[in-house]
Amino acid sequence: MSTNDSDTSSGTSVRDRLNELEQGTTLDEALAFYDALPAVAVADMFGAWRGSGLITGHPLDGLLEAFGWHGKRFDDADGAHPLIFASASGARVALDPARMPMSLLRRYPDALRSPVVTRLFALLRPLLRTREPRARLRMSEYRGVVSATMCYDALPIHDVFRRVTADIVVGAMDMRGLDAPFLFVLRRE
Repeated sequence: MSTNDSDTSSGTSVRDRLNELEQGTTLDEALAFYDALPAVAVADMFGAWRGSGLITGHPLDGLLEAFGWHGKRFDDADGAHPLIFASASGARVALDPARMPMSLLRRYPDALRSPVVTRLFALLRPLLRTREPRARLRMSEYRGVVSATMCYDALPIHDVFRRVTADIVVGAMDMRGLDAPFLFVLRRE
């Protein structure tokens, strides 16, 4: 498979297939798609990216978006910002993942969807801000392919990326304590 909008065996483009999957799919179908995608080089990830979850029935589906997640930013290999959110003014701000209640995300994702919790998070968001990068990019092997991986500094999380096009990647969040990866899509801004 090339790094552009190449055809799959069914005759549809990779981008078209991703669009279909973004309407909702199973984890098995999403992982089959992910596994067929080519690797991404670290330098190809540099820049700002708009993110969205790939709905697969995972407990974390839609949770980041409910809290106002915008995407990710990669300044260079050692300057990765895993959690970019929109502030009340609309500005993009980086949050420190180490200050996030990740254990609650794993244990009680449904409870965190409450409107009360999302409003509380919006009020607390200024306390979670950081100007410093909280992750870095490295190449690592995941599911048999060596590809660009965002390694969080303070948490047992690796986001491993695969190329759809030069400006669209699919990420698999591999987090200790989760039974299956959480899949998401990044589009270059």
